[in-house]
Amino acid sequence: GALAMGDYWFGGRTRNPWNLEQGSSGSSAGSAAATVAGLVGFAIGSETLGSIVSPSTRTGASGLRPTFGRVSRAGAMALDYNVAKAARDAGIAGFEFMAGIPGTVGGGLRMNAGAYGREFRDVVREVSVLTPTGEARVLDPETWGPRYRSSAVAPDWIFTGCVMEGVWGNQAEITRAMDLVQASREETQPIRTRTGGSTFKNPNGRKAWELVDQAGCRGLKLGGAQVSEKHCNFLVNTGNATAADIEGLGEEVRRRVREATGVELTWELERIGNAAGGDA
Repeated sequence: GALAMGDYWFGGRTRNPWNLEQGSSGSSAGSAAATVAGLVGFAIGSETLGSIVSPSTRTGASGLRPTFGRVSRAGAMALDYNVAKAARDAGIAGFEFMAGIPGTVGGGLRMNAGAYGREFRDVVREVSVLTPTGEARVLDPETWGPRYRSSAVAPDWIFTGCVMEGVWGNQAEITRAMDLVQASREETQPIRTRTGGSTFKNPNGRKAWELVDQAGCRGLKLGGAQVSEKHCNFLVNTGNATAADIEGLGEEVRRRVREATGVELTWELERIGNAAGGDA
């Protein structure tokens, strides 16, 4: 594959043995073409669309993925949406919900991120971390300790990656499910504006946005920060909001919700550092 571009190897094209008018599809398709032509007994490809899925579909080879449903180890900086796409391309289902989480794998592991009825703990089988002393460790799910929008891992431990597991699925159905997730987000959340995502955790089965709305905070502003008119559990940077604006508005919302409903909202956003002029 490293020496090829699509069907072309060294300037020549690898063709489908059953239809010489067609290329054999994919940068590693020569292996599939050689196998179905009887030149070799079998071939090994990596877990990618161009190495196994596409060539097997084009040439009629039997493609067996060696990971048996496990997605390759994902680095903590990988975007959740990209992981969902990679799983879809490999024909692995179970990661569609990640198309609705605007963050990275590392943040998802720290917070046990979730959307549309599923969470990271539903698919993660192994977690890699770096301790404050520089020790690399691998944690099982029990030690990782995922719970609602948090985990048992110490705040000063750094997530570096994980291993996830899904189930075999149909690419077209996976794509439809991801499209539905994206369409739902577009319809209900301010994804075209600058936000940090969901601001408060849902308390005891109740909806945080409903409590914020009940307290009359929809559209509430402080400096350059505003409670979203579209979804009350999002704080929006209208153009020049400072961190102090965002935090101050969030605390004002918490105060009003507490006075109006008796419910104490908990921040879902992770706040780092100190306010300007505050104590170090």
